[in-house]
Amino acid sequence: MAVALDIPASRFGEERTPFLSARRVAELLGVNLTELAGLIGVARNTLAAKTGARKVDAALSPVVRILAMAGEMAGNEQRAAIWFKHQPIPGWAGKTAYDLVREGKTDKVLAYLEAVRSGIYA
Repeated sequence: MAVALDIPASRFGEERTPFLSARRVAELLGVNLTELAGLIGVARNTLAAKTGARKVDAALSPVVRILAMAGEMAGNEQRAAIWFKHQPIPGWAGKTAYDLVREGKTDKVLAYLEAVRSGIYA
């Protein structure tokens, strides 16, 4: 499964490092770094600190997986970002993927996307 996400997810990489770029993810989602830090559950200062790169990478990784999977299904990253922020997920009382990730329910979003990809919610 990781192999399929390597190519789309690589667009979220930080230049000249093996880590994901918080700035690139924030730009795609149309949020500032403070909002992104709150979304992924890290301190704002951690996003900028060199010593926090591994922690940020681990926290960003599920969000990038969601965006890559949604982008694959929606046709492009911009549509995926709009879906992530604005489209309520069935069965979650009007909550969006953004809301669920902020609540620490990233696994629920990934399970939903897997179900959609398998044709369960098609």
